Formats: sequence, structure tokens, C-alpha cells
Amino acid sequence: MDGPVFPNRRVAELPDCHTTMWILVDGYNVIRQWPELAMLDRADLQSGREALLQELRGYRRAKPHRITVIFDGRDRGGGSGGAERTGGIEVRYSRQGETADEVIVRLVSTAGEGAVVVSSDREVQAAARRHGATPLAAGEFVARIDASRIAALKGGDEDDRPQKSGKGTARRLPKRERREERRRKGL
Repeated sequence: MDGPVFPNRRVAELPDCHTTMWILVDGYNVIRQWPELAMLDRADLQSGREALLQELRGYRRAKPHRITVIFDGRDRGGGSGGAERTGGIEVRYSRQGETADEVIVRLVSTAGEGAVVVSSDREVQAAARRHGATPLAAGEFVARIDASRIAALKGGDEDDRPQKSGKGTARRLPKRERREERRRKGL
């Protein structure tokens, strides 16, 4: 099957889910939910940040999504904010007097439905839903990164697990939950 899936559509109109998904990561929230990174973070904030960025660079090689990590201030409470790029990942720091959560809410308001917001903070998750983005708990994202790493080592796909037989009562999820589940599967 070499031809286009939709022969009557131009290629530019077809969305590419791997490049259009924008993952906004609440940096310190994910670090504190990841036991190995939390240990590093307790010893030194910079070590925790670097370890998270290293994990995300590996994940991005397997899944080429746009990833933005947001941290509270450059040295937690100081600094004037700012942004930098490392290994294809955008890193943003909140300004003095501003929290990373506020930066995430501002970014998700511009990103809208194409975004996945990784945070276990309920207020951030609620803001993501309000703007049509998909919230994802930090622990679940960590599990997905681990599954992606294991799949890369095995040479398979992390979704290569046995499927249910289909027997039992069928229950269709509400439309919003089905949309969020489709986005999660794209991770």
C-alpha cells in the first residue's frame, strides 16, 4: 500500500500526530513522582533537572513530539524566567513571583486541543481540561517513558500487550474521555 490513505486530499492537510502533539511537562512535579530522579533532586536541584531532561531526550528520540518542560525559576525563587533548548526539548523557567503552574496554564491556553499536560497538580489538570488539552498524571507519564524505553530495548511497541477478548458488557466512554484516550495512546 504505497499510495496515500486519502487520495483526494493533499498531503499538507493530513495531520501528523507525531509532530502535532505538544507535551507540556511540569518539571519538578514529574521529578518528585519519579523515585530515581527524586533522590537526585533531594541532593541537588540541578542534578534532578538534568536527569529529567536526559530521560525526555531519550523519549523524544523514540517519539518525536514537541516537548516543553517548565520549572519554577532558574534557581527556584530567583531569576527572571527565560527559555532555552536542549536536545530538541524546550526548557522554560518561571519569572520571579510567578509559578511554573501559571506558566503551564498560559501555555496550554494557546496550545488548546493538541496539547498533553503532564502534572499531578489538580488545578493544572483542571485548567488543561478547560482549554481542551489532555491532562496526564506525572506517575502515568513516568510509566509510559519506562514502557517506551523497554520497548526500544526489545525492538517492539509498548502497546504490544494482549488485548481483551471483547466479551462482556460494552461500555462506550464519554466523548471527552475517548478523545483524551486517543491522545494518550499517541504518547
